[in-house]
Amino acid sequence: MKDSSPCLPVLFPVIAVVGPTAVGKTAIAIRLARRIGAHIINLDSVQVYKGLDIGSAKPSPKEQALVVHHLIDIREPFEPLDAASFARIAARCADRLLSQGINVVFAGGTGFYLDAVLSGLSQMPSRLPGMRQSLRRMASESGNELLHAFLMEMDPSAAERIHPNDLYRVIRAIEVFLSSGRPFSWWCRRKPDTIAMFPRQRSCFKIGLGLPRRILYERIDRRVDQMIASGFIQEVEGLLARGLDPELKSLQSLGYRHIIRYLQGACSREAAISEMKRDTRRYAKRQLTWFRKDTQTRWFTPDYLISCPDIWKAVN
Repeated sequence: MKDSSPCLPVLFPVIAVVGPTAVGKTAIAIRLARRIGAHIINLDSVQVYKGLDIGSAKPSPKEQALVVHHLIDIREPFEPLDAASFARIAARCADRLLSQGINVVFAGGTGFYLDAVLSGLSQMPSRLPGMRQSLRRMASESGNELLHAFLMEMDPSAAERIHPNDLYRVIRAIEVFLSSGRPFSWWCRRKPDTIAMFPRQRSCFKIGLGLPRRILYERIDRRVDQMIASGFIQEVEGLLARGLDPELKSLQSLGYRHIIRYLQGACSREAAISEMKRDTRRYAKRQLTWFRKDTQTRWFTPDYLISCPDIWKAVN
């Protein structure tokens, strides 16, 4: 259904469309952006990488043609991009658009990235290359589970939020503890030392999308099946054929690490798909826990917003 009201030539609040994976953020963000004459700034930590298209549920070329999107395909898979760097890029992008009179819609499921953009980050200890290499070697020889068990002893709060197979973040959390003597979760709770560059005079209007858990989990399972049918396995094969290291942070993200295990012969195709569905459901649960902490977020079902004649009026 098309919005009946024309785009108004005024500046709206900056909008953030958040929620768990597979809930329908892309469609709602596009509809909102078209309604208020906005550009979309991506808030997904995997969609920033070129070539990681199907597994990250990147907006299709047709969807991107409807609204200008920013911060999609801005890095090669082998180029690191941490939350602090992303926050600087995203804040500058938002500031530039707003200064040009263009409204902004943030969209994505990486809640930590949104918080980093809006509030800044505490200054964490620097990386220690030698320690990182040792931890990677330990994981290679003894398995990711051993490192995750170490993290559980050092920092149970962080270990509960980080999946054992998310080796990059497990190692980073251990590295922070060993280098500073304080848990990673303690650093995350600190008052930011880095001043966010997001324009303080602008408010951020947060829209959360939610569904009953059973329906959301069904959508997740269907999405995984659609990804496989759309050539996700072939996409991962192509990335590995380029000589990319399977241990890259980008390729250890949800879905990609599961298909890599299958391609390496560590599990069957059916097991990889089943585990991908299971871990995506778990990830969605963690996302909801993160977003529900923000009491300023207004929650809607995506189907309701899609059916409203004027989506901007519906969320107000």
